[in-house]
Order: sequence, then structure tokens, then C-alpha cells
Amino acid sequence: MGALEFRRRFCLDLLSLRPAAIRGNASEILALSGMALGGRGVDTTEAALAALPAAQALARQINCIVVVTGEVDYVTNGQRTLSIPGGDPLMTRIVGTGCALSAVVAASCALPGAALDNVASACCWMKLAGQVAAERSEGPGSFIPAFLDALYHLDMEAANATN
Repeated sequence: MGALEFRRRFCLDLLSLRPAAIRGNASEILALSGMALGGRGVDTTEAALAALPAAQALARQINCIVVVTGEVDYVTNGQRTLSIPGGDPLMTRIVGTGCALSAVVAASCALPGAALDNVASACCWMKLAGQVAAERSEGPGSFIPAFLDALYHLDMEAANATN
């Protein structure tokens, strides 16, 4: 069994544990749903919107929130879908922003209230931090510390000012 096949089987085994949320790029969500079309991992070849039907089906099947990340993030519980624009293209060139979002999505599932709204808010928060970081950085090298600083300094007043 190759490494990719091992990873695919491992991920399918994880689905049997009924996670509260799943976050991935379009290719990852398509692969999890069994509808894979293109690339894999960070080098996704599919637009987030192309994976939305797969995300909705996966959310219904697992009974969880599914987030498809891209230029626009889509957050769905299989019945209701929210779109989250924003962020910055630099976020796709930095390893770790998706992993950080996964952690924030997981944490948001533990909050009281509607999980769909909590996860969508987490995506908005991360995209806002990405926008702030892009304004304050000069490229990928300075983006990472600017992103961490933006996460640290963001507050509700700043978030509301962007809406």
C-alpha cells in the first residue's frame, strides 16, 4: 500500500469517529467524499465552489460541519451553507494557515450556540487576520509573524469595523 492510499484509508477511518467538523481544501473534501477530481493537499486544483456539493453530502452523511477553504470559504451542515469571502492570496502560499484554521474550527465547535455559526465566525476571524497581515507585511517571510500578531490583536471592535 502506498503512502497516499494509507493516508486515504486513515482519513476514512477517522470519518467513522463522527468528527464535529471537517476542514479541507476542495481536493481534500472531494477525496473524502469519494468524488476526487484533481490535485491533493495544499496544491489543490479544484475551486472551493466545485467541492460544495461534495461538502454538503459529506456533512449530511457524517452529521457534522464541513468547511471547504479557498478564495471563498464554504461552511455547511448539509442543510445550510454560508460563504465567507476575504483573506489574502498570500494565505495560500504559506504553509500552516490551513492547519491553524483547522485548530480554530475545532475549538469553535466546543463553544455554546449553533456550531455552523461558530465555525463560520472562526473562518471570518482567520480571513480578517490574513487581510490585516497582508497589509502589514512585505511578502511571505514577514506575513507569518504579521498573521500571528493580527490574531493576537484582533478584537470585536476591529472585526465589526470591517463589516
